[in-house]
Amino acid sequence: MPTPISTSAIAYLDEHFLTSDAARPLRILAEYLEPLEAFRREHIKDTIVFFGSARLREEGPLGHYYQEARALARLITEWSMSLPLSTCHYVICSGGGGGIMEAANRGAADAGGRSIGLNISLPHEQRPNPYITPGLAFEFHYFFMRKLWFAHLARALIVFPGGFGTLDELMEILTLAQTHKLERKIPILLYGESYWREIINFDALVRHEVISTQDLELFTFADEPGAALAHLQRLLTVSTGDETPAFAHSRHIESR
Repeated sequence: MPTPISTSAIAYLDEHFLTSDAARPLRILAEYLEPLEAFRREHIKDTIVFFGSARLREEGPLGHYYQEARALARLITEWSMSLPLSTCHYVICSGGGGGIMEAANRGAADAGGRSIGLNISLPHEQRPNPYITPGLAFEFHYFFMRKLWFAHLARALIVFPGGFGTLDELMEILTLAQTHKLERKIPILLYGESYWREIINFDALVRHEVISTQDLELFTFADEPGAALAHLQRLLTVSTGDETPAFAHSRHIESR
């Protein structure tokens, strides 16, 4: 009597396999494809990205930054919604957690607009905030895939005071801009000039010749929501093309 052939789950339904080291490329690809499909479905073409600390609370000693991030996100969303285009432009995008991230999503909700949250799974923090638009909240395991989606659709970056994570995210975009690896420019606003000048000695970097004086033109300081909005409006132009999403493509460098 022949031995029955044991049955096993189809590979793409096999949880044991999908969580194994061998399937890591599939998990990475999934963190690219899921947001891609959602942004196409929701006709989201580009974003304004907010970075900043999850620890800055509305009622804390630096609570004014929370309030100003909320106000600025509301102003940007109101402006975006006034544009006579069918494609959703300048959608607020945050890291999905609390603090400044929550303030950004909350400000967009105040204006009646949509916003995106790119949350990262961490052992002790962070949880998605409740102001992210349903269907636009994404959970990432891989930091580098989350960073890719921050840059992929970004038309501008607004960086509020933050710690290691904020500095990491800021330097990633500054490096892409400095090295001209992106085909389009991404305006970078450092919100809270006194904070940023204390935390990073930009002049010392120039003095030690590890960056050039021209590199200081990659970013601008802002200290007031209305002025920050006006600066963005001067720099940003709206594309009326039908392509969506409009990725910030990496510039191809010819080999020699």
